[in-house]
Amino acid sequence: MKHLVRTSKNLGHAIREARKAKNLTQKELASMSGVWQETISKIENGSGGTKLETLFDLVAALDLEITVTERSKGASDGLEDIF
Repeated sequence: MKHLVRTSKNLGHAIREARKAKNLTQKELASMSGVWQETISKIENGSGGTKLETLFDLVAALDLEITVTERSKGASDGLEDIF
C-alpha cells in the first residue's frame, strides 16, 4: 500500500485504508495504539490539529512507516493539494 499524502485529509484516508486492510475497527485500533476512538475518527475524516506523536502511535500500530521525499510535479486532486 502506498499513498501520496499532502494534506490531513490524505493522511486520514491512508490511515483508514490501512486499518480496513487489516480488518480492524476504529475501536480495535484505539486499543492497539492507545489513541481514543474519537480521535481516530477525526483523523480519518481529515480533521487537522492532531499531535504528531498521536499520528506516529497510529502508524506504528498499523505497522506502517512514513517516508519524506521531495514533492513530485505530478497531477493533484485539487488546488489545496498543491500547497
